[in-house]
Amino acid sequence: MIPLAETAALFADRTRAAFCQALLDGRAWTAGELATYAGVRPSTASEQISRLVEGGVLTEDRQGRHRYVRLAGPEVAGLIEALSSYAPATGAAPAGAGPRNLRESVRMGAEARARTCYDHLAGRLGVALADAMVARGLVAVDSGVSVTPEGRVWLADALGFEQPSGARRPLVRGCLDWTERRHHLGGALGAALCAAALERRWVRRVGSGRAVKVTPEGTEAFQELLGTTV
Repeated sequence: MIPLAETAALFADRTRAAFCQALLDGRAWTAGELATYAGVRPSTASEQISRLVEGGVLTEDRQGRHRYVRLAGPEVAGLIEALSSYAPATGAAPAGAGPRNLRESVRMGAEARARTCYDHLAGRLGVALADAMVARGLVAVDSGVSVTPEGRVWLADALGFEQPSGARRPLVRGCLDWTERRHHLGGALGAALCAAALERRWVRRVGSGRAVKVTPEGTEAFQELLGTTV
């Protein structure tokens, strides 16, 4: 198979796809945790994880007898999010995409409102923040997505972030949001904003999944920094 076909095949299995979706929370999971999440046997989880590691989708860390895996990097996360946003031209949801029970429906609703996409914010919250940054002239979208000089100053003043010289990761990139079908912001800017939001308690995680919730402090901070109500 050509490389494209080999890469596509890695995501063509429901169990592997479920693992990748879970790991979009940006954290490291054990094989047992992923097995429980996907509802498969530990032996099945171990086999599928090995395929994803061999394919370069996941990277693993071992601590004693424990094996932790995470997405190999932001590029992989962006690919998974982009694949998740795909829907047939008719607008119909892919088979099996809907919630299977009330608990899953609540989780999907929470993730649609606000969630992490690897290391940046997504959902309606992420798109609203992206719109606010464009409206304030911090990010330009006229010829691709880029951070303006004013945006670089804002990053340093508001978040205390300056991109190191020679950094390989782009300062900002558009990431197609699979629930909103619009772009939120990834790259170093998106990661810095998400890290600050979690550290300063502007958002807090909901349960053990990807969903986050804006706190009262976050509502005030986003209004003050970006002039947007979320």
